[in-house]
Amino acid sequence: MQKIIEKLTENAQLIYRKSIDADAIIAKLQSSGKGKFNAIFPSDAGFIASGRFFKPYVEELAQDIANLSQIEPEQQKQALPKVVKKIELLLTTLNQFQVSVKV
Repeated sequence: MQKIIEKLTENAQLIYRKSIDADAIIAKLQSSGKGKFNAIFPSDAGFIASGRFFKPYVEELAQDIANLSQIEPEQQKQALPKVVKKIELLLTTLNQFQVSVKV
């Protein structure tokens, strides 16, 4: 499980770097009157966090990964799919966002 947690951490670091750039673009868009939305993900996406920037979602993901190494193996197996889904959602959304703002 330790190797899986290491890979999840690597993915979270990649997401963090991409989210910094994306949040800067969102801030520019919003300061010019564009990007009028309340949350990046809908409330049923699996995140507790909510916000107009990626940062709260990335922080939640980082905390989830940190928590994985502190719980029992059986709990890890139950928590892992939720963490992987969050990684997938964040990577997909960040990639789509990068493509859409370059157009």
